Amino acid sequence: MEEKFKQKPSNVVKVVLFGPESTGKTTLSEQLARYYNSVWVPEYAREYLQDKWNNERKTCEHQDLLPIAEGQMKLENELAQKATDVLICDTDLLETMVYSEAYYLGYCDPILEKYALKNTYDLYFLTYIDIPWEKDDLRDKPNEREQMFLYFKETLERHNRNFVILKGDKKTRLETAVKYINQLLEK
Repeated sequence: MEEKFKQKPSNVVKVVLFGPESTGKTTLSEQLARYYNSVWVPEYAREYLQDKWNNERKTCEHQDLLPIAEGQMKLENELAQKATDVLICDTDLLETMVYSEAYYLGYCDPILEKYALKNTYDLYFLTYIDIPWEKDDLRDKPNEREQMFLYFKETLERHNRNFVILKGDKKTRLETAVKYINQLLEK
């Protein structure tokens, strides 16, 4: 059962967009994939939870987290085989773990936690809260952005992840991300 949460081996550089809701992760993922003529891994939770909302008018519950993690890793493993030199991930299991802990009083399913910590990436881009929050059916923490940002940052530090904080407008964020990705590609 746990095989579905594992990363499959890949020779591409893997970067993750990481941070609170509505901080530009998807926009930047798309921009970076275009820039590098590669693919990007969308956030599976968005599709899963939007379907749940549309069909049941329910939001995320703790029992949704393992199916979300499974779907995320399935997408990542499939798209890693199609990527050129770099794979852009709009999220990862570590982000799912952060949300689990934030929403469920510190609880995270042990399987999710195990693979959130075991799966590896070359670089995380922690997206700052300096862009306007946009409402949608799933976003619900417009007044907790700063606390969530700090929690994401502390998680990266606590687990010794290589990360860069991205601030500024779309152009500035793209330029900064490209600079750091290019450094990885040159190694």
